[in-house]
Amino acid sequence: MSRPSVEKRTVLLVGATGLVGGHILRLLLEDETCDRVIALTRSAIAGGEDFSRLDNRVVDFERPLEWLDQVAADQAICALGTTIKKAGSREAFRRVDFGYPLTIARAALNAGCRHFLLVSAMGADANSRIFYNRIKGELEAAILALGFTRVSIFRPSLLLGDRREFRAGEVVGQVLGRWLAFAIPKRYRPVHARTVAAAVVRTAAADASGNRVLDSDAIAEWGAD
Repeated sequence: MSRPSVEKRTVLLVGATGLVGGHILRLLLEDETCDRVIALTRSAIAGGEDFSRLDNRVVDFERPLEWLDQVAADQAICALGTTIKKAGSREAFRRVDFGYPLTIARAALNAGCRHFLLVSAMGADANSRIFYNRIKGELEAAILALGFTRVSIFRPSLLLGDRREFRAGEVVGQVLGRWLAFAIPKRYRPVHARTVAAAVVRTAAADASGNRVLDSDAIAEWGAD
């Protein structure tokens, strides 16, 4: 893929304190084509005051009327997500992984955003029998239907990287993934969070026309150092 330069742009980032979102934030602040990053977070980003281009806005996602007028940007990146265990119930999980991102996407579109970039998950399918995959797929479909000039969706497989919280299943998967990588098709191999972030930021910088979906193998190639 080519990487043409673009005009200075403002990027809205949601999920900046998460595993992938943290890497996205760092890369955006290093990107000279990104003039300003508006990061909506539940708590202040540590050291955020050291970056002049970072506009960190602490919000309560349960109270959208308090922040819907703060999302004006050229592009929006959503790396927001949780787990059913952490959310506490399927209903709460759906609210965080479907409701919040869709509300943000609608508000960003109404504020003039042209390109929405979504970090989804491998297996996302609105018709899946697996609840997690179905919610991810429903979100993708809902955002694609909104009418953005372009939508970029990233479906990474198992993520590598250091999370703040412990997830036993991921740890086991990471170990097995490293040992058995040679036998696993590229599309299903674990991918590091910083590689996913690099693919997202490079796609935003390229800002090519049309909608696209990048599976894990394409993410690994596009996000490689």
